[in-house]
Amino acid sequence: MARSANLETLVAHQFGSQAAAYVASPVHAQGEDLRAMQAEVEAVRPAAVLDLGCGGGHVSFAAAPFAGIVTAYDLSADMLAAVSAEAAKRGLSNIVTQQGSAERLPFADSSFDMVMSRFSAHHWGDVPAALREAFRVARPGATLVFADAVAPTAVVNDTFLQSFEMLRDPSHVRDYSVAEWQAMLASAGFSVKDMQMRRLHIDFTSWIARMRTPPVFVEAIHALQAAVSEEVRAYFEIEEDGSFTFDTAVFVARR
Repeated sequence: MARSANLETLVAHQFGSQAAAYVASPVHAQGEDLRAMQAEVEAVRPAAVLDLGCGGGHVSFAAAPFAGIVTAYDLSADMLAAVSAEAAKRGLSNIVTQQGSAERLPFADSSFDMVMSRFSAHHWGDVPAALREAFRVARPGATLVFADAVAPTAVVNDTFLQSFEMLRDPSHVRDYSVAEWQAMLASAGFSVKDMQMRRLHIDFTSWIARMRTPPVFVEAIHALQAAVSEEVRAYFEIEEDGSFTFDTAVFVARR
């Protein structure tokens, strides 16, 4: 990867080469947060859903049985090809794909009844801009359902989280706090109706393998884990093999 690559090129490169791994990833293919997101779709039965930063397509797959058309949207052409192949395998003919960035959506105003995103926004260069775009393409009264890792309130824990995220994957930008998310959503025009927090356990070996993290950075993460204070170790429940647990949240908002 050339040193001059911009963020969007880096994200597409990082995830495009691992498209199949993300489609098959148990962390992404299941979870209480995904079930909660699917329940929102089932309750609304939207005619048109936008899955922003769809990655391996798991939100799209969960939404498709309860929606008219689901647009799986991502920077990576390879990821979108993997999503299309998996959708065909599952017989989900109402999933279409579109390539592009979250900050510049190629859709008309008021195009979607629901806008969704899961574990993607921490790779976006300008989340407030992306949320403004989400607001623009959402119809009046539309539902927004976003899920992501969230930063801890304690600064030392926040610093540790951002550090090992970046070491594992240089396309990481930031995990935002709950307060930051609430402020960004409100600034974009959304009204937050619900927020659910959970703890997510990460198996270190598969977490590293999924991104093909170079050995030098794997060693750096282990060294960082070994050097942190007991308070940080306890918060992230760091295990001997490097596995850990962190906070996630699902935000439900209305346009």
